Amino acid sequence: MSSLLTPTALHSKDFFAPGDPSGGSVFPHDVPPSFRPSTFSFSFHCSQIEELRERLRAKGFEMKPLEHGFFEGRGRSVIVRAYRSGKVVVQGSGAADFVEMFLEPEILREARIGYEEALEPEESLPHAGSDECGKGDFFGPLVVAAAYVDPEIARALRRLGVRDSKEVKSDARAIHLSEEIRKAVRGRCSLVVLGPAKYNELYRRFGNLNRLLAWAHATALCELLRKVPSCPRALVDQFAKAPVLERALEQQGLSLPVEQKPRAESDIAVAAASLLARGEFLRRLALLGKEAGMRLPKGASSPVREAAREIVRRHGAERLHALAKIHFRTYAQAADGGLSPVRGEDRGESPSAVASRAPCAAPSSGYGAIDRIEEEKTERKS
Repeated sequence: MSSLLTPTALHSKDFFAPGDPSGGSVFPHDVPPSFRPSTFSFSFHCSQIEELRERLRAKGFEMKPLEHGFFEGRGRSVIVRAYRSGKVVVQGSGAADFVEMFLEPEILREARIGYEEALEPEESLPHAGSDECGKGDFFGPLVVAAAYVDPEIARALRRLGVRDSKEVKSDARAIHLSEEIRKAVRGRCSLVVLGPAKYNELYRRFGNLNRLLAWAHATALCELLRKVPSCPRALVDQFAKAPVLERALEQQGLSLPVEQKPRAESDIAVAAASLLARGEFLRRLALLGKEAGMRLPKGASSPVREAAREIVRRHGAERLHALAKIHFRTYAQAADGGLSPVRGEDRGESPSAVASRAPCAAPSSGYGAIDRIEEEKTERKS
């Protein structure tokens, strides 16, 4: 069994449909060992960007134009990209040394690496963060994760290089980081996993993706609060207008103060939750690919449409209901005249009534077969 599928003791809300494959490695490569952070992101003024360009050119960097940006500079073990928004991204095996020994002292003229707790004290104070993965992917589940941090956990996460998860380009690295985050938070996290079959069922009842997302975020935060009753507040990467989530939190009886903020992944708790969600999504997508007998690509691009058409050709359009989110236009394109997905609430049942019946499961050994279990009444009351 690949180390990418290492079992954990994490308890999570899991609405994955039955029939997941078990056993066998689904990832071809080993996970890289522990590493120093290899990606850094900064906000620069225009004058700093121009100074950086000239200094990189003088240092012999290969300078290239950058789409939607000012320039890309390539050195021996580092790549620097400067965007028109003022964002500067430094990547590569030598990124940490480049930032500490050149960028901070000579361009920024201030030290940030290793001083995050002093520069951003609120980020290290006890709080929770939540984020999701999979909402834009035709194949695979929707996963929402919540993570708790305090000063000790925040320091551990920074040592792992946990920052903005969108800057983690490698899937293998994202999976590795998600496993390390589980260890760092010591169980103080939660997951809500909606496998395609359950996702499609709940989407029909909720009739709106944002309402479904709000319910999933509220559920993840409720689960986390059971584990950390003293958690004083939470931050959510905003996905809709604030009242959408506020209603879902109220329906679940959650009194925790929750702030919603766009691009909240810069917060260490939200970044950790984002990587937890992404790691779980990638595992489940790979397992679904084994079940389907083919690799299931991410996103909703041309390769995704081709994969969907191939599944329809082999097994019929109905097979996609267990592998994909059928309200995507990709479903209609692949089905080519097949049954259209049903929107809106069904049979007069409310979304909360349907959600309350959803079966729960914890990740099984190796993330293989998922055993369906029912929520205990005593747990609901707690």
